[in-house]
Parts: sequence; C-alpha cells; structure tokens
Amino acid sequence: MGAIDDRASRAGAPARLRHNPAFMRLWVGETVSIFGSRMGGVAISFAAVIGLGATPIQMGLLTALRIAPALAVSLFAGVWVDRLARRPILIAADLGRALLLGTIPLAAFAATLRIEHLYAVMFVVAMLDVAFDVAYRTYLPSLVAREQLIDANSKLTASSAVAEVAGFGLAGWLVQWLSAPFAILMDALTFVFSAGAIAGIHAEEARSDHRRQRDGLLREIASGARAVAHDARLRAFALTNATVTFSAGVFGAAYMLYVVNSLGLSPGVLGLIFGVGGASALLGALAAGRVTGWLGVGGSMIACLVIDSVAMMFIPMASGAGLIAVTFLVAHQLGDSAGTVYEINAISLAQSIAEERMLGRVNATLRFLAQATALLGALAGGAVGELAGLRAALVLGAIGVGAAALWLAASPLARHSPKAASAAPS
Repeated sequence: MGAIDDRASRAGAPARLRHNPAFMRLWVGETVSIFGSRMGGVAISFAAVIGLGATPIQMGLLTALRIAPALAVSLFAGVWVDRLARRPILIAADLGRALLLGTIPLAAFAATLRIEHLYAVMFVVAMLDVAFDVAYRTYLPSLVAREQLIDANSKLTASSAVAEVAGFGLAGWLVQWLSAPFAILMDALTFVFSAGAIAGIHAEEARSDHRRQRDGLLREIASGARAVAHDARLRAFALTNATVTFSAGVFGAAYMLYVVNSLGLSPGVLGLIFGVGGASALLGALAAGRVTGWLGVGGSMIACLVIDSVAMMFIPMASGAGLIAVTFLVAHQLGDSAGTVYEINAISLAQSIAEERMLGRVNATLRFLAQATALLGALAGGAVGELAGLRAALVLGAIGVGAAALWLAASPLARHSPKAASAAPS
C-alpha cells in the first residue's frame, strides 16, 4: 500500500477525482445530506432545550441515545458490510432516516411532541447512522484509488464544512423565525436527496473473497478486533479516539445548556457562531494534506488535539451574553480547523492500513470503541453538570481531549516521518 501521506502530495489526484462520476455523485449527495444534518442536529437540541425544557440529565440521555445503538449493532454492521454490497445499505439507511426524522415535525404540528419521542427517534436513527457510516467508509475505497484517499476525504470534509457554515447559520434563524421542527423536516428531505444521488452510482464494487467465504458471525467480529489490536498504529489511534470521544461526550452534554441557559444567547446568534466553526473546518480540510506532509500522520494528529483542547477551554471562560462571551465562543469554533485535520487523518489511516476484505470490520471496531466511550462520556457529562455544574463538565471535557494526544505521542506514528508512517512496524 502507498503511504497515506504521499496521497496528499501526488500531482494530478484532484483532477482525476473531478472526472470520477461515482465519487462526484457520492460527494454531492453527502454534501446535501450533511447540510440538512447540521440543521437537524442543532434543531433537535433546540427543540429539547427550548421547546421541551430539557434538564442536564435529559440532555445527557438524549446524547446517549444517539450513541447507545452503536454498541449493539456496529460490530455486526461491520460483518454485514464486508459480506454485502455497500451501496444498497447506504440507500436504505438514508431513506430510513428520512422517514423517522419526518415524524418529529408531524408530532410537533399536532402538538403531541414529547421528549420521549425524541429519545425514540434518536435511538433508531442512531442505528441507521451506524450502518451508513460503516458502509460509507468501506465503500469509498472502491470508488477511488488508495493513493487518492487523503484527497477524497479532504474534499468530502471540505464540503461538510461548507454545509456546516450554511446549515448551522440557517438552523439558528429557522428555529427563531419558524420552528425547530421545520429545520428537522429539511434534514429529512436531504436524506431523500442523498439516497437518490447514491442510487445513481453505477461503479461496480470489488467482490472480496470474504463475501464468498464466510465464517461464524462472532468469529468475524473478533477478527476485526484482532486486526486493530495487532497493528500498533491502529491500536494507538483506537485508544486516542476513545479518549477523545469520551471527553467530547462530557463536553457535549453540557454545551447547549450552558450557551442557551447560562449565557442566554439566542438561537439566531448561536447559529451564526456555529457557522464560524464550519468556515474553520473548511480551512482545516483544505490544509489537511499540507499539514500532514509537514508533520506526518501522528504529529499532525497530536498537534490538532492540543489546539482543539485549548479552543474548548474558551467556552467555560465565557459569561453573560455580551461581546466577550461571543468572542470566546467564536474562538472555540476556530478550533474546528484542527479537529478537521485530525478527523481526515484518522479516517484515511484506517482506510489505508486495513485490507479491503477486513475494512468493514476494522471500521466497525473503531466505531464501536468510539461510541462506547462517547456514551459513557455523555452520561458522565450529564451527571457532572447536574452535581458540580456545567462549567465543571466543560473543563473536564476540554482537558480530556488534550490528554488523548499522549496515546499518539507514545506510538510508532509519532516517531516516523510522513513517508514512513504507513510502513511503521506493528
């Protein structure tokens, strides 16, 4: 396999991707879907906090229910993604999410929306998210050459950032002018568009030997875990990302309550602030290849986690709804560029190292670990917010993200140059 850092620098890769119709359909579909998801995710939080008066424990539970299904289905999803064609899985997951999210505005318009409804929808949508994400990350390498993965993931992440700028910015004002359910309805419609775009992809998927030669389900799940455990780079990333997702879960459980209730900022203003994060993420996506070329995979991920941790600390420092508080919130959003570079390297790392026949199970194993720790983090964040205050939860989450870099610093990734990173011994 070619070094994943080399992918970022090979001349001509961007032009080839632009002339790849299968990738372009996936890119367009995902961009529209992510635009809706950014609106819908913010709108659901606003619906819970503003419309239903959710408490810290309820927000922690809502976050947990977005995560919990991954513990039950992600490992099984990895096996089935390796066994079956990936495109039909993507289409079915998109349509299922559209139908489920559509029930929220219907219930709101009928004045019957309750927090339990949000719990139920989030639980099932989260299961479909797992199926889609595992299939998506496994499907991409069949559409582009392996030496183009950094470039392809950078393009997808860049368009995600553009969608974040527009989606977050529009979401706040839609909630303020119209309603949170209307923004959630827009999210549902974008999943329909994404399904249509993916349905138009006619590229033939590679048929791996695993699809013809199947072992027991539990043995296949275990083989994915072994593939991660036996590679020093994947093992270090798994530990790093588990620490990051736990800390982000703690932080996320308190964030919306703090900025809405403690700071008193309006949905419209928050939407614009979130949009700054999208612009920052776009810059990170555009710079990811160059940063990785300078620092290597491990070095860039370590630096980005430290930067992201510092940026997160601006949130608990904010107080009131004045200019200083807004400035601190904007400073936090600027850290999204670092988080984006980390994410692109993380995705490309697994796609590059794992064998094609194992890629679904490797992705599922990594996702399972991340979601398990995120679930624990969300529940811990809700409890800390309730018992010690929202600021304490925010500080704990920010420190944890920075501390996660220690796993990478002690791994082979930190000691190899960009060109040698993919050849590191396990």
